[in-house]
Amino acid sequence: MSEKNFRNDFAVFRNTDYVYLDTAATAQRPDAVINAGKRFYEEMNANPLRGLYELSMAATDAYENARAAVKEFIGADSEKEIMFTRNTSESLNLVAYSYGLSNLKPGDEIVSTIMEHHSNMLPWQMVAEKTGARLVYLVPDKEGIFSKEEIETKINERTKLVCIAHVSNVLGCVNPVKEIADRAHGFGAKVVVDGAQSTPHMKVDVKELGADFFAFSGHKLMGPFGIGVLYGKKELLEAMPPFMRGGEMIESVSLDGAKWAELPHKFEAGTVNAAGAYELAEAIKYLQNVGFDHVREVEDRLTKIIFEEAENYPYMHIFGSKDPLKHNGIVTFTIDDVHPHDISSILDESHICIRAGHHCAEPLMKHIGASSTARASLYFYNNEEDVRFFMKKLKEVRRYMGFAE
Repeated sequence: MSEKNFRNDFAVFRNTDYVYLDTAATAQRPDAVINAGKRFYEEMNANPLRGLYELSMAATDAYENARAAVKEFIGADSEKEIMFTRNTSESLNLVAYSYGLSNLKPGDEIVSTIMEHHSNMLPWQMVAEKTGARLVYLVPDKEGIFSKEEIETKINERTKLVCIAHVSNVLGCVNPVKEIADRAHGFGAKVVVDGAQSTPHMKVDVKELGADFFAFSGHKLMGPFGIGVLYGKKELLEAMPPFMRGGEMIESVSLDGAKWAELPHKFEAGTVNAAGAYELAEAIKYLQNVGFDHVREVEDRLTKIIFEEAENYPYMHIFGSKDPLKHNGIVTFTIDDVHPHDISSILDESHICIRAGHHCAEPLMKHIGASSTARASLYFYNNEEDVRFFMKKLKEVRRYMGFAE
């Protein structure tokens, strides 16, 4: 398919003139995903996992088939290793509460990085506070690269848990997860990977990465809001207590206690988001049809155009690697004398959608010397017209604010 045909699959591009450059926050949904939601509610709208009638069994099949699709998509061994949650944040909190609080103690160390999204930082701060474990941060250079010395010094025999993003939502760099996991496993530590920014853009194999836990959100890969995934190794999940308690996550209940259901239902209390899972499976199918090679080709080509044109903008400063191919479609920048919120607001007048702020990564912002930045993030449904129009309007921002170019 051509870029034009892919764009035609999205109502937002057919019906509006938006230049959407905020996929790192949430992706647009193709017709196939939107129609899947409609189909579920018209043809399978019943409480899954509980009813013995045909409609409920259809909802159950849709939900469990989605789990199977996710398992294949990320290379897990078993569907029992796939839990549906609301989002990446909930998945990471599940690990923090159910694994972290049960397995860490004073003297243990949790290793994370200063580039983490707050969702992969605050849960571990909580675990450290409640267990007496110590939180240690890996510090990269300004391009997001961790030195071998940094990794080897801070991951050691005291390390029990390593929590790291696969791809930075600010710098766009791919972290050396496999290298870090290999070292962590050498000391018996477990590895938690935030895959929110990687899963929509590159092929993920959780076993190849060495992830003991891996989390991502549906809405960033064209699925609906309100559905997320947690992968965990079966032997770890079986030993963990439930994160939430209530309906469906039990095998039996008495007045004195309960016996938990088998995996993965032990971690899916209450009525599940079956429609969301069904739509997520459709998004995965659509993305596989597009192909990660095409995703990468479009993102790299368009990022290169932004970098090339930015050379003519001395007041524009791009953070991270100087190599556009190491940004994975994420371009974070500032413009001299103009606050990022003003950049975003001015561009919005031309229906250009970008992100502005600290991107839920305040420690990284401090490290790179910026309290706030603007961020344009690309996907395969963007085209050359999008980025050239964006750069053209960006050139007018300083003039709009009363500064000479």
